[in-house]
Amino acid sequence: MIDQIIELRLKDKKILVVDDDREVLASIDQALQAEGAATQTCSDGNSAVRVCESAPPQLVVLDMMLPKRSGFLVLERVKRMANPPKVVMVTANEGKRHQEYAETLGVDGYLLKPVRLERLITLAMDLLVD
Repeated sequence: MIDQIIELRLKDKKILVVDDDREVLASIDQALQAEGAATQTCSDGNSAVRVCESAPPQLVVLDMMLPKRSGFLVLERVKRMANPPKVVMVTANEGKRHQEYAETLGVDGYLLKPVRLERLITLAMDLLVD
């Protein structure tokens, strides 16, 4: 019997997942954990900012449309931090104007929903290369 070594591509990476859709939140969270990431989740913009300020992650997977504070406002606030995390925005909004605005705020990646989890993991790996 041959032992297989499973490579955890996001081992020990701290990632915050922010989405108000529980199913989307759970699927992204599970996919990242399966790759070894240490994840935390929240479902509104104010909570996302609090987590980023108190226990900064290395990466934030951020929904655009959130209750209490939009993804754009979270992105703007997070990117002003001393050592800002990388941010991947996910949205069902296909408008180019929103993507361009996110880019002016410093977003590191932009994916349309439904998010292909393998694409998200690959992007996370690319952004978190030491």
